[in-house]
Amino acid sequence: MKRAMIYITGFLGVALVGTVALAMATRAGYESAKYKVIKSDGSFEVREYPDLMLVATDSKMDSQGRDGSFMRLFRYISGANEADQKIAMTTPVFMEGEIGKSDVSMGFVMPKEVAAKGAPDPKAEGVKLRKRKGGRFAVVRFPGKLDSKLAKEKETELREWMKSQGLEGEESAEAAGYDPPFTPAALRRNEILIRLKVSSKETETGESEAVSETAKDS
Repeated sequence: MKRAMIYITGFLGVALVGTVALAMATRAGYESAKYKVIKSDGSFEVREYPDLMLVATDSKMDSQGRDGSFMRLFRYISGANEADQKIAMTTPVFMEGEIGKSDVSMGFVMPKEVAAKGAPDPKAEGVKLRKRKGGRFAVVRFPGKLDSKLAKEKETELREWMKSQGLEGEESAEAAGYDPPFTPAALRRNEILIRLKVSSKETETGESEAVSETAKDS
């Protein structure tokens, strides 16, 4: 009996390590939207993003893409566009809208090369290309199954941190997810982002400036 328990424990340990490795490898295999870290404080950051090109569609945040929104965007990058062009998947998937409300806009980031050359127009109704304007954002990073309840809780935490830092943000927030659906909730990378107003107190020069230029995993 004791030997059987050892075998089971060993098997579960190997399975867990394999799952972690697969999740990390899958995430690392995608091109990720670049940014510069201006300030870092645990799970909180201030980042500078460039302009990004998104292909977007309406979604329900708590549906986790099961309302058909994810597949509409996936079909676009699979060739359902005016150029019949296959486009690589990227991270993160942005969910823009009022956190805590169901209706949001789901968007895939266009790879840098595709955006530079000009992304092809979508064929499907309800799918559109649009620019996500760059700028400075306050961000909190966290694991878990991203839904409107968790997103709202993390937005509240982020706004409290911003207040402590003398940062003023826009009223709206957006969410970002970096992992495929099979990733266990505890291993997922989620983020809430709030665009900072121009009038916000500038972060002191040299304090964690340009710590990173891309979405690194820890």
